[in-house]
Amino acid sequence: MPVLRADRSRLPEPGPDPAFHFPSIVRHTLKNGLKVRTVEHASVPVVTLVMKVDGGLGADPAGREGLASIAADMVDEGTGDLSAIEVSDALARIGAEYDVDVGADATVFTLTTLTRFVGRGAALLSDILVKPSLRAPDFERVRQLRLDRLRQLKDLPPAVAERAFLRLVYPAHPYGHLAIGTDASLRALTLDDVVRFHARLFCPSRATLVAAGAMSHRELLGAAEDAFGGWHGAEPAPDMPCAAADIVPDAAPPALLAMVPREGAAQSELRIGHLSARRDTPDYAPLLVMNAVLGGQFVSRINMKLREEKAITYGARTGFDWRRGLGPFSLQASVHTAATAEAVSDSLREMADIRSSRPPTEQEMSMAKASLTRGYPRNFETAQQVSRSVAQLALFDLPDSYFEEFVPRVNAVTADDVTRVAQKYLHPDRAITLIVGDRKATETSLNALGMGELQILPPE
Repeated sequence: MPVLRADRSRLPEPGPDPAFHFPSIVRHTLKNGLKVRTVEHASVPVVTLVMKVDGGLGADPAGREGLASIAADMVDEGTGDLSAIEVSDALARIGAEYDVDVGADATVFTLTTLTRFVGRGAALLSDILVKPSLRAPDFERVRQLRLDRLRQLKDLPPAVAERAFLRLVYPAHPYGHLAIGTDASLRALTLDDVVRFHARLFCPSRATLVAAGAMSHRELLGAAEDAFGGWHGAEPAPDMPCAAADIVPDAAPPALLAMVPREGAAQSELRIGHLSARRDTPDYAPLLVMNAVLGGQFVSRINMKLREEKAITYGARTGFDWRRGLGPFSLQASVHTAATAEAVSDSLREMADIRSSRPPTEQEMSMAKASLTRGYPRNFETAQQVSRSVAQLALFDLPDSYFEEFVPRVNAVTADDVTRVAQKYLHPDRAITLIVGDRKATETSLNALGMGELQILPPE
């Protein structure tokens, strides 16, 4: 038999990407209106239950910022006769992992446990969400923990920058704050606020349950029906805010140069960006490629300019904060104080250049697409990853075929597509530039940029 020898004088030719197949999603609706999506995922004997409740931080009433987050944090502080410690013990006895995330448009609760405990896990999740105790001592303790955390965040420049940037990008809008809220709003909250908010928000018609794991669709649906079939919450209030519907492109604030002073800071924390696109935009794939070229990966233009060429930062990144409503595109970087103005100027120039004078090269396109597609299947290895991904489909009203179509859509993006979406969604001339840093060391050079007078913001 002839011996086949590899030609080691040249690299092998890359083949086409293998097709990615996402497990099938089956949709159901319980008699009480709860939407259920089941996914069979048999790699290991675990099941993940994800409950998405419409209404995240965007549902916080004015002056009560942080209400959605503290309500979500309160539900596992006790249910029925169980205390917070007893709820934790009940989760531990079935080896369950429990987590809650409060986003801009929804609150997501996740519970993962072994398949043989799925009934107990689903029942416990139901008790937590539907029948929380909401006791006064627990409320006072949770609120105090959050007030303590806010004081800690004041010493972290990235957190200070994020809070200030959101206020500038979303003036007088529910999206314009972090989920934790503010010191003033937390102190104004009462237990009655939490009880009323929970009653208005937590109802079957506002929720979607995703069940994924090593069980059949029928068994997963049965567990959902047993645990949540008796849930009969009040009808959603007609005045419940919908933050995503309130913000329109014309409401975007004008360009601004602002600073939160931090005397003696060795570095300046930067945020540069503006309102850009919604998650359901048909230009989602080209925008991801554009961002990867500009600042979304290590070899992107902005990172290579600021880190590798000028050595004024450990890293600079750009990205979209996707929401149902208009979300911001922004740059995040921490740069040497003496190079603050230079970093701002270079970053804005790179944003402008990708719109016209410097379209992406063939190599940049190849690298950008590879960063988005080569490791894509790793996002769906576990039942928890699968269930959370399906919850994202529900959150943004995306088709069940979305994940299988992602890689082909990205690979179909052209350099002209990148230029087109950069011109449509990227506007450096309207960008808000925020610096958390030393005013005395940077004010003169920042004013010399010709971006208008530097506005000084008070720290919260």
